[in-house]
Amino acid sequence: MPVSELIRSAIDARKKAYAPYSNYMVGAAVLTNELRIYTGCNIENAAYTPSICAERTAVSKAVSEGRRGFKAIAVVGSPKGEVISQYAFPCGVCRQVLREFSDPDSFFVIVAKSETDYKIYHLKELLPESFGPENLY
Repeated sequence: MPVSELIRSAIDARKKAYAPYSNYMVGAAVLTNELRIYTGCNIENAAYTPSICAERTAVSKAVSEGRRGFKAIAVVGSPKGEVISQYAFPCGVCRQVLREFSDPDSFFVIVAKSETDYKIYHLKELLPESFGPENLY
């Protein structure tokens, strides 16, 4: 798995974030089963509810291009500025969206401050006892 490339892609995506209200800039890079990387950033809205997280932006871009399976996602986020000073974890809604398109036992969530300072989790650790498509059959 290209961990450094995913993190670097997420860092680059973070630079494009539109966060005038929270000033919390997030970038994400999702790796498809075909080993393609799609990036996303958070996009805020004055009405708040229409805002979208970086993770869901990346997944939406990939799905809109016909990708339906994912291996991993890297997420970086911190208050506005060049320094990434903290780990940024996907919110609950993003975890559920990731669950829709992945196997929680084998999908990796990488939270990073840099290419060398990161933590890796299985989605199952961050969304235990999840509800997925197979529950509907």
